[in-house]
Amino acid sequence: MLYVLNYIDMKKYLIAIVATIATISLYGQTETSGSEVYRATPSKYTELKHTKLKVCFDFDKKTLDGEAWVTASPYFYANDSVRLNAKSMQIHKVELVKGKKTQSVKYIYENDFINIFLDKKYNKNEDYTLYIKYTAQPELIDNKGTVAITDTKGLYFINPTGEDYEKPTQIWTQGETESSSVWFPTIDRPNQKTTQEIYITVPDKYVTLSNGILTSSVKEANGLRTDYWVMDKKHAPYLFFMAVGEFQVVKDTAWRGKVAVDYYMEKDKGHLGKKIFGNTSEMIEFFSKKYGYDFPWQKYAQVIVRDFVSGAMENTTAVSFSEYFNQTETELADENRAENTIAHELAHHWFGDLVTTESWANLTMNESFANYAEYLWLEYKYGKDVADYHLLENNMYYHREPDDFSKNLVRFAYEDKEDMFDKVSYNKGGAILHMLRDYLGDDAFFQGIAIYLKENEYSTGEAHQFRLALEKVSGKDLNWFFNQWYFSNGNPVIKISEKYDTQAKKIELKLSQIQEEAPLFQFPLEVDIYQNGKKVRHSVWVDAKKENIFTFDADKAPQLVDINPRGVILLSQEETNKTKEQYQFQYRHAKDYKSRNEALEYAIQNLDKQTIFQATSDVFFRLRIKALSALESEKLTIKELVEIEKIAKSDPENLARANAIKLLALSANKKYIPIYEQGVKTNSAAIKSASILSLSKIDPEKCVQLLQDTKANELKEEDLMELLPLLIDNKISHHLQTISYSFILYPFVEQSDYNKAKYFKEGFKWSMNQDDISSIRKSSILLKQIYSQIAQYPVAKNAINKVIEEAIDIKKELLNKSERTTTIKQQIEILERLQNQFK
Repeated sequence: MLYVLNYIDMKKYLIAIVATIATISLYGQTETSGSEVYRATPSKYTELKHTKLKVCFDFDKKTLDGEAWVTASPYFYANDSVRLNAKSMQIHKVELVKGKKTQSVKYIYENDFINIFLDKKYNKNEDYTLYIKYTAQPELIDNKGTVAITDTKGLYFINPTGEDYEKPTQIWTQGETESSSVWFPTIDRPNQKTTQEIYITVPDKYVTLSNGILTSSVKEANGLRTDYWVMDKKHAPYLFFMAVGEFQVVKDTAWRGKVAVDYYMEKDKGHLGKKIFGNTSEMIEFFSKKYGYDFPWQKYAQVIVRDFVSGAMENTTAVSFSEYFNQTETELADENRAENTIAHELAHHWFGDLVTTESWANLTMNESFANYAEYLWLEYKYGKDVADYHLLENNMYYHREPDDFSKNLVRFAYEDKEDMFDKVSYNKGGAILHMLRDYLGDDAFFQGIAIYLKENEYSTGEAHQFRLALEKVSGKDLNWFFNQWYFSNGNPVIKISEKYDTQAKKIELKLSQIQEEAPLFQFPLEVDIYQNGKKVRHSVWVDAKKENIFTFDADKAPQLVDINPRGVILLSQEETNKTKEQYQFQYRHAKDYKSRNEALEYAIQNLDKQTIFQATSDVFFRLRIKALSALESEKLTIKELVEIEKIAKSDPENLARANAIKLLALSANKKYIPIYEQGVKTNSAAIKSASILSLSKIDPEKCVQLLQDTKANELKEEDLMELLPLLIDNKISHHLQTISYSFILYPFVEQSDYNKAKYFKEGFKWSMNQDDISSIRKSSILLKQIYSQIAQYPVAKNAINKVIEEAIDIKKELLNKSERTTTIKQQIEILERLQNQFK
């Protein structure tokens, strides 16, 4: 699974405003490192063998009517009962299948478990099949989830009655961590594995998707159709999946000509399927070779669904993605924000689906590998700079969560299993795998992975099994590494000092570990020493002690000593005594991304314009962008502007061109207007956005004209917010409708940005005087999300209730003036329901 927290869309930005005002944290994590709790791996009394399901839906009631045939046997010890998870269900019948007949059995359904008493005591591998008729009621689930997985209903009906004409009707499931048991009875634990088959009955206009292969599709009475999906390889219950909707199925090149690769897109977005997911077949081949284990499943499908509760989910052979990954042609011309996630979820089909974490405590065996797969793909496809940038960005996000430093990578002391989905399991775990790969070398590391996968295929795994596989290949004892990085916590904080002994002609390098609470670490370390403009790379071993001293032969004092130049070792902090001149030298001579980036960051912090400007022509576009952004606070010379203009016109990367255009705009020179006018016409969202924002500062009249000519949804919501004064003053309605749902937050914006609040308030009055039910629905959803965060704060709560009341009054006044009374009445009803919920 991938949870998306590293980007901020407009809705998250608006929620954050309110949450900040209410002085609470929207993204707060529960501390999970307390030693008073021990979450043991679930004991296996029963082993699932096969699950057969027949399901149909009541769209109005948001329920599922199901039949389940669960085949199982005692795991080891003989027993005469079985306990199944079945959350918030109505259980109509439980029977034991005896050949072609069934036999009633006693059962007790309470506390979301069906305790079933069998007809006798069964022994290991003595199979029995239970038949259960039930109704799933996901709307009764009251656990609202966590940061990573925001809801745990398991089964989701999206716009089931079609009231929202802007949103398609869909049904989809989300099983991780233990929510599959909301829609079918099972033993909902990651250490269970079962084959499956499922009959899905839907109105004929809908397409279905599930795990495995679509074996048949049969027309039924009353305009219905039943699709039959078969998964003949074992996988965990949390990976069961189904989706229903009016999808267009885009078929891509089958992997090795035999494994279908399909993309399920909304009907009006089918043409974008291959542009978003088009590298999938190449990825499958890459990972098959890299992991030394061919892709093990029957097909590979990917579907984008609405209102998803996380970023994406690795359901076996049927991966689901949130609508965040829907992109326009112009956005895809700049970058494909789905690509890393596509690699992440695909890698799970080895790490998570083929070999599944034995318990949530060992989630690293799923998520760390999927996280590191992003690096592997980027390294292969786009080169080291791109991959290293991604790795170090991930490390930065981890380091921004200091509460995570006290958490072990493998930890049994979590408070809630959902808490395992944090930046330790993902980002830190991926960085640890990178260190391990570097320490062992590619051959040993990937051969060890192949052994781990083969020895544990269609079963479960934990960190110790991975360690043993690597030791089997390499002959090295790795307990020290796993004890330090998997079963302990923290990160090294190191201080470096150096001195040159002119008589002995030696460099002395002192490395001190100065972390306060974390243990001392041992690790291999690279040290680059530069003399006469040339680099010699040394490898040293840092022992787990406060101070390590290393000496190197040198004819004269070095120009630069650069430690950890590739950023392999996961350090919290490096304290050095490098001078400005040494950092300048480092930027000019270092080849590795980490060292160049480090030098550029020093230049930015210390206002070294020379190095910053030099970096605008770096070979890697991310560093060019960083340098261009840093120059926004600098006064540029005419000569420098000439160079920036060249970048704005001809940089091969649209994102760099866009940043250069923003920089030109700061000069307020109208000579660049033709560049902006041309930029608005390009097939690039970033350049289009930068150009229109630049025009708004230099030639507002021309900008207004272009805004009127630009189609709705061509500009991002955050850009429209910057253009809000122009949009409001000129009542450019087709763009205002894109952001009108947010204006209902004007009382909160007043407390954070007075100037913007004036336009928010005008926008609120404008939007409430429009007959726009879609905007009211979006406002309603936004307020519900915010209310859940600030309900305990009376001031914020009162502000929400007051603005709803004001909205109702405006709508009632509009009702008296309008001929379309029906939709306005519906809008008032939505607002009044909201008002009643918040009382």
